[in-house]
This record gives sequence, structure tokens and C-alpha cells, in this order.
Amino acid sequence: MRSLVLKIDVDTYRGTLIGVPRLVELLLRHHADASFLFSLGPDHTGRAIKRVFRRGFMQKVSRTSVLSHYGFKTLMYGTLLPGPDIGRCCSGILRSVRDAGFETGIHCWDHIRWQDGVRHADARWTERELQLAAERYKEIFGEAASVHGAAGWQMNPHALRLMQRLGFSYSSDCRGRHPFLPVWNAEIVNCPQLPTTLPTLDELIGVDGIDEHNVHERLLALTREAPANGHVFTLHAELEGMKLLPAFEKLLLGWQAQGYKLTTLRDLAASLDPYYLPRHEILWGGVPGRSGELLVQGTEFLSEITV
Repeated sequence: MRSLVLKIDVDTYRGTLIGVPRLVELLLRHHADASFLFSLGPDHTGRAIKRVFRRGFMQKVSRTSVLSHYGFKTLMYGTLLPGPDIGRCCSGILRSVRDAGFETGIHCWDHIRWQDGVRHADARWTERELQLAAERYKEIFGEAASVHGAAGWQMNPHALRLMQRLGFSYSSDCRGRHPFLPVWNAEIVNCPQLPTTLPTLDELIGVDGIDEHNVHERLLALTREAPANGHVFTLHAELEGMKLLPAFEKLLLGWQAQGYKLTTLRDLAASLDPYYLPRHEILWGGVPGRSGELLVQGTEFLSEITV
């Protein structure tokens, strides 16, 4: 059977409180599995206002209606309103996801701080952010996390090295085509990357006549043929767990009709032998429908050397 991983990024307090339980109910009803990656510290979503100066950001905001997805109160957290501590306020919800049988892991400590700051951060800053998330995860779940998925697909070389030091078995920090071992400036990082292979709903909606009512058709067209290791699809508790829940349900049914088993990053990693994974450069690049640069899978390491 073909496999398709559902990777659920949980960015905000509202997404944790409302979107996560809705997604759990929907997935259980349709016998689908998924990996939930949590933001574990303060919700400072309001501080994203400084992104208005980023090229392409306002165009994306106008296409995807940020206010209707996130709500006015969330957009004030960290500025006019104090940011709720997601891990402390919602620990019961987080544990209920695990108790329902789903994989759980780390998205970040402070989503906005990581997404906007990690690219140029030093080793000390990076380690502190990851340690805070790792310690909070262990406090909530009673064990260390085995999987990490970077907020906004943003990392730096210190963070990639810490994937090994902090004991993550695999990670999903970039966009790409298939699983690989990452190479950063000729340095091999011994933690497999399971990249997101499909566009997200918010990257597609508002482009070429695509809206929330037909976006599932575009994605189902992209998954008619499956690569050897299947696909990884990233969704968000704030989007697919709320306003876009009907669109996501259509996707679930469509993928099951296409013969896919909807599964987890853990199951994908278990099907791989890291020794035989190809080594690929990991670098900065753009993705259609998303503002700014993010980490993407590059060419195979040393593949162009001739003798």
C-alpha cells in the first residue's frame, strides 16, 4: 500500500485548544494516523507584524485571510496581550493526543521567535531555544521527543547539529522530494530528514482560481502517482483544524480512495535504513506561494564530481 505522512504543525494557543481536538476527532473517525508537532512555550503570534516588510508577505496575507484563520486575539499575543504559555495551559490536550495513539514531537519553543530569528542566530541562542522545548516536552510526556519539525522550515547549522546531540531519531525541517541525510557546507548531519514533499493548502489557495472549496482537487492531482517513499504533507491546526477542516476531510477521503495509508513520520522512518539514505545538500530557497526563504533539499552530495 502507498503511504502518505500527515505532519501536523501546531503553532498557537488557539490552534492547540481548538484545532487539535477537532483534528484528532476527524482522524479517528476516518482511521487515519498522523504526527502532531507542538509549539511548547509562549504564543507570541502578534509579533509577526514585523513581517509586513518581507517581500511577498502581504500578498500571502491577502490570499489566505490571516484574521479569519487565527482570530483577532491571537494576533495580539505578544504585543497588546501577554502570550499564553501553550505547554503549561494545554498539557492535558497534548497528552490526550498521545493517548489517542498519535505520534507527538517538537515543533518549537516560541514559534515566532524561532521562525524569524534562527537563520542568523548563534549556537548559544539556538541551543537555549531547543533545550527549552526539549525540557518542556519531557515534562509533559515523561520521555524525550524523538522527532523535530522546524517552525517555518527554518534552521541553522547549530540546530542541525543539535538534532544529533539532543537524541532526535529523525527530523522534518525542510522541503524536498524524498528522505535523505542532510549535508550543510560539506558537513554530514547524522539525523535523517523526512522533508515535506507537497505544497500546503495556504500556498495553493488564492492562486490560479484555487479556493478552499476546490483546493483538494489540486492536491489529489499531485498525488495520483506516488514516489517510492510516499509523500509527506504538512498541515496546520490553525488552518485545517478550523476553517479548512472540510477541505482537509475531502483530502483524507480522496487519498484513501487513491490507495494511500495515512501514516506518521515514525512509520516512514522505520521503513528506512539510514545507512543507505542518499546524502543531499540542504540549502536556502523559495517555495511558490510562501514568502521568504526556507530550507530545501538540494542536489546529492558530490554527485557532480567526475574523475
